[in-house]
Amino acid sequence: MIRKILAVLLTHLPAGILLADTLVLPPADVDVVGQVQFMEAGRDDTLLDIARDYDLGQNEILLANPAVDRWLPEPGSIVVLPNRFIIPDAERTGLILNLPEMRLYYFPKAEPGQFPVMITHPVSVGRMDWVTPLGKTKIVAKKKDPSWRPPESIKKEAAQDGNVLPDIIPAGPDNPLGRYAMRLNIPGYLIHSTNKPYGVGMRVTHGCVRMYPEDIEALFDDVPVGTPVQIVNQPIKLGWLADTLFIELHPPLDEDLARYENYLQQVLDAIAEFIADRDTTLEGESTRSFTLNGKEKNGIPVAISR
Repeated sequence: MIRKILAVLLTHLPAGILLADTLVLPPADVDVVGQVQFMEAGRDDTLLDIARDYDLGQNEILLANPAVDRWLPEPGSIVVLPNRFIIPDAERTGLILNLPEMRLYYFPKAEPGQFPVMITHPVSVGRMDWVTPLGKTKIVAKKKDPSWRPPESIKKEAAQDGNVLPDIIPAGPDNPLGRYAMRLNIPGYLIHSTNKPYGVGMRVTHGCVRMYPEDIEALFDDVPVGTPVQIVNQPIKLGWLADTLFIELHPPLDEDLARYENYLQQVLDAIAEFIADRDTTLEGESTRSFTLNGKEKNGIPVAISR
């Protein structure tokens, strides 16, 4: 009954709320939040402009709109806004970062008398040769208008490209950390703003987590020092909404391609494990429609069985 009530609630929320980065946190037995929406591209729009306007990352909007030109969408073309998510399989507390999804989830403590909410934003993560580490950590410090001391490894890489980085880059518009930085309890790793916002939603960092400037500005004061952070690797996510099981698929990280060579088998195994862990059964053939030709790995939750 709780699932059915919540499904109705989420379906009938005003569009502005569904497109916002703050969503009502469902009960523990409900995993799907938000709603896929659509819009018409304007004459001066690019997909990257639309992504930022609707708090989506670059990869997210490209995967959801493979037939739309990222730089010159046809005016009036329909753009899919994939603002529906399955909450990652992790404890719903503090911050959860799912690397293949390149998305951050925040679960602030609810004030007395208020509904609990979940805040989610797109992020950039470490590229293959500078991976963002997995595991549990926490926020140990926060800094507004930080200076940046490039480590020797990054200075050496820049020098190979003909760029000389100074020992200290002061706060300002040329600082890659932007105006806000939150330090993790992993030496050298931060969640920070950026002076290159169009890279958000891609694997372009040296292991740190980048956010749109407006997103981290809104989050910065609300995330206290000591907030736990869980960094996970879940290209296949499963979850319930009402009495329906949904699946959300993302391309695996490049370094995991060998492990996911048979992606369909990984999907089948994940479904079987999910069902076994929850001691339930499915009605209908939950995997019959999967061909996994690439279109399904678009990050949009789809119903697969009751």
